[in-house]
Amino acid sequence: MLEKKFNQSWKFWIDKDAFALVWNIPENAREIQLPHDAMLENTAHVESNNKGNTGYRDGDIYNYVKLINIPKDYKHQTAILKFEGVYMNASVYINGELAGKCPYGYSTFYVPMNDYLKYGEENEIRIIVRNGAMTNSRWYSGGGIYRDVYLLVSGLTYIVKDGVQVVTEEATKADATLYISTELKNRCHTVKELLLETTIKDLYGNVIAVDTIPIVLFEQEEIKMSQRIAIENPLLWSEHTPDLYICSSKLMKDGNVIDESESKFGIRTLQLDTKKGFRVNGVVVKLRGACIHHDSGLLGAATYDDAQYRQVMLLKKAGFNAIRMSHHPMSQSMLRACDELGVYVMDETFDMWNRCKSDYDYGLFFQEWWEKDVTAMVRKNFNHPSVILYSVGNEIPEIGLNHGAKICHQINEKIKSLDHTRYTLASINGVFASGDKIDRIVADVVAELSKEGKIDGNVNDFMTLMEGHMDEIVVHPVISERLEKACASTDIAGYNYMSARYKVDGEKYPNRVIVGSETYPPDIARNWELVEKYAHVIGDFTWTGWDYIGEAGVGIPAYNWGEGGFGAKFPCQLAYCGDFDITGFRRPVSYFREIVFGFRKNPYITVQNPYKYGEHLIKTPWILSDSVSSWTWSGCQGNPIVVEVYAPGEEVELVCNGKTLGKKPAGGKVGFITYFDTIYEAGTLTAISYEAGIEIGRMNLTTAGKKRNLVMTPEKINSELIYLPIELQDEHGTIITGEDISLEIAVEGAAEVAGFGSGNPKPCNNYNEKVTHTFGGRALLILKKNKNKGEIKVELSSDSGLKSQVCMEV
Repeated sequence: MLEKKFNQSWKFWIDKDAFALVWNIPENAREIQLPHDAMLENTAHVESNNKGNTGYRDGDIYNYVKLINIPKDYKHQTAILKFEGVYMNASVYINGELAGKCPYGYSTFYVPMNDYLKYGEENEIRIIVRNGAMTNSRWYSGGGIYRDVYLLVSGLTYIVKDGVQVVTEEATKADATLYISTELKNRCHTVKELLLETTIKDLYGNVIAVDTIPIVLFEQEEIKMSQRIAIENPLLWSEHTPDLYICSSKLMKDGNVIDESESKFGIRTLQLDTKKGFRVNGVVVKLRGACIHHDSGLLGAATYDDAQYRQVMLLKKAGFNAIRMSHHPMSQSMLRACDELGVYVMDETFDMWNRCKSDYDYGLFFQEWWEKDVTAMVRKNFNHPSVILYSVGNEIPEIGLNHGAKICHQINEKIKSLDHTRYTLASINGVFASGDKIDRIVADVVAELSKEGKIDGNVNDFMTLMEGHMDEIVVHPVISERLEKACASTDIAGYNYMSARYKVDGEKYPNRVIVGSETYPPDIARNWELVEKYAHVIGDFTWTGWDYIGEAGVGIPAYNWGEGGFGAKFPCQLAYCGDFDITGFRRPVSYFREIVFGFRKNPYITVQNPYKYGEHLIKTPWILSDSVSSWTWSGCQGNPIVVEVYAPGEEVELVCNGKTLGKKPAGGKVGFITYFDTIYEAGTLTAISYEAGIEIGRMNLTTAGKKRNLVMTPEKINSELIYLPIELQDEHGTIITGEDISLEIAVEGAAEVAGFGSGNPKPCNNYNEKVTHTFGGRALLILKKNKNKGEIKVELSSDSGLKSQVCMEV
């Protein structure tokens, strides 16, 4: 089918009047271009009904209208609308009549148009998005048509969209066998005798193989045809060699092409067992995973290819080789990026089944819609080689009960009926699954710990117990019983925060493959040691790889109640628990993880907040420490300070202004973190790593000078989006981390501001404003090219009188 983007010239407005005798377009409707996150346009406010779930932003009822002239010859065509994601409760009306709907905010769905069209006339496409019932999400969902929309057009006999599926039956470096199925549909009332030509090409257009078969399609028939094609000397897809091919399918009549389709795919095989673990093309792979939510930081939920590609690229550069999309199906933009860059994907179905986690979430629709949404996810993913795992649900409370186990089995079987080539799991939190047995678990754990003298026997608060004794909780027999039912149907057991079970379950269940489907960032050293040690543990997915809007405060270090953590209050808007902040800046925990993975020889220096020295840090399990990689601390000369050094090797030495502060053990024997309690002295701080007495790496931190410069450097300008990181630097390029200033932006020419802000978890401005503040000396401007060609002029000014200017030609 001919597929073209349908993103331009939509009218948008907010309207809560569900009943109207005449559907008009109000005067206050404004023209927009998709993708569009309507929720991000709302300023965060303390009275929000969504509270911290969405970063204190409200949902609403969004209206989108597009007028389109439909040619008369469309009577003899097939027209379909494709929506890659609308959050949530989308109803699609064509000329005032309901043509399709989708309650789930993350599913790709299709709307056939022909029964509702007026040929040779103007037609109205209206989408009403009912996102006003709050709360309906535990994280920032965004709202509206936040992913791409396409218009699909073909003849009456055509190749069904997502209907070409390529399976690698076997593959070596010498040859591969592909099994290709193609779904065809005939809307005519006559028999069609056709040819189906399937051509395999490389990305340069070179033809690798061709196969042609005759097709007979009877009236109103839909069939699936299969072909088996041999490939010589295939390039096998993996994280190290993300080589792709194109499957070109043509439906022909009398030598003429009546429909065609192209699909990118990769040739690769997957294997799994407890003795060798997870393998790609026969090679053992340990998954270095990042859980992420779907928002794009300053862009909100609006999904752009450039933003998704940048995110995946930065995650892979930092050492990750896998992404878990939490907790819903991944966008097609990100799937394409993972294919091209070589990143494995765990795609997830739902965050809830029949028990809602928010007042008005998808749990209200699950029973009636889950099969359609599972089908949509699998068909969307089928030809993406990056997809290796399907999670049937995240932290489902009822999964260990009888009917929950049944639903788990049903979803698993549905996925297998659609795609038998990938592996399935459920991302299980044992504590959540224990549900009504928590009191018993608490009583048993407290009694045992009291007997051993490890805690005060009066402790009976579950949250308090979790903080220091999660390992004892998750190995309780009640959780074991629930896990047996929950894991019975899937290929893999997904353990959320249950690494204490890796060893014992490997012994008790010799055929249970385990993945750390969600883990605490500070635990990566311990977890990764277990992943590398045990074949049946195939990887670790940290929460999270990238910071996100919503779940406000869960990762913010605090010294007073309400500043961060579980008790975080407004203006906390971000979770702040990512290896990367929302702008793409790497935070200290990312370098810690890179060293644990063995990819970095240089140590990494970060400094605990000296202004809070000696105060009690309130932190959740997702917080490593309250530290910044800086040696510029105004007013702290001569004061005590704690330096954290993440280091490989056997020893690490800390040197300040040429004077050694001593050597201490480093590497795995101390969990890759070494602490130096010293006195702050401005100048240069150096950490040196040693192995067997020989230096293997070093890092310097230097105190910033007195001069201040605003520096803007475009990352690249040949894309739809242009990212311009902003830094406050001294005369030597050292970033001024402790003097945040107000910034104002002015843009002229062939672009407009798409997002402007920083990684501050408590921002003072909305990301669609032209004013923001630096955070840690940094900010980010994202531009979106408009229809014009020519120069883009960006002028940046600050409240301190600093200015910067960038001119680009596009």
